[in-house]
Amino acid sequence: MNFERRADLILVATTILAAAGWIFSKEAIQGLPPFGFIGLRFILASLCILLFCFSDIKKVEKSVIPKALGVGCILGSAILLWIHAISVSDTLGEGAFIMSLSMLFVPLIAWPLFKAKPPRTFWLALPIAFAGLLMLSLGGGNGWQISSSQLWFMAAAVMLAVHFNFNSKYARQIPTLLLTCLQLFSIGCMGSIASLLFETWPESVSLTTWGWFTMSMLVATSLRYVMQTMGQKHSTAANAAIIMILEPVWTVILSVIWYAEAMPFNKLAGCLMILLALFTYRGGPFVLRRLTRRFSQ
Repeated sequence: MNFERRADLILVATTILAAAGWIFSKEAIQGLPPFGFIGLRFILASLCILLFCFSDIKKVEKSVIPKALGVGCILGSAILLWIHAISVSDTLGEGAFIMSLSMLFVPLIAWPLFKAKPPRTFWLALPIAFAGLLMLSLGGGNGWQISSSQLWFMAAAVMLAVHFNFNSKYARQIPTLLLTCLQLFSIGCMGSIASLLFETWPESVSLTTWGWFTMSMLVATSLRYVMQTMGQKHSTAANAAIIMILEPVWTVILSVIWYAEAMPFNKLAGCLMILLALFTYRGGPFVLRRLTRRFSQ
């Protein structure tokens, strides 16, 4: 098996771990305050990754580290919005598809910030995604309804897009694992501060809850980010972009299995339309190039 095929399989496994992280997080916050859970999870995860990138700290310019931490704070805002959305939502699959729209928001935010016009495929994908969101908001017999969790997931997706734009500026200046470590540490600090300000911790936490927390921290955070870095290192950008679309699909499957999440026609149609929009935007150029190359031969 060549490196590229192995990398693609690693990325597929990464999307499964990311989807499982939604279940781990939902279960963990049944016994832990949401922001406190994020604080502990990401600080400990950053320490785990630090073991693999400690030597890199001496090699990078010290002026870059505060900037990386600052960009991590943007990601922290997205994660805190996300965990709050999970705490008030019973539809993880729907939330995963809304969050996946962050990739469509990236060019919209880059346009005013960096004067980079969105590609043509973006304008093809945008109305499909919008139609998908409308389908998700269609209540059974009650017309269009937007739940508070949908708004929180949407806000988190927008912040993820903001982070993506600024993160790309520093990704080339600092080793990937060290950048990930610093940003996870920023998220952990933000979660801990938010928990101290707004939450009350329970007097006791069950071993089951700590088990879910451990799975979330080790498997869905530390191992996931390491595997994603390994996969992206040897996979092509086009393959990686298409494979990462699988995360919300796995999340829906796991949510239906674990929580018996209802998937009426409007939700299923909405998720499929969002999936089509993501494939159009992220996979469309790749498919067109392959078809053009094949017919030109």
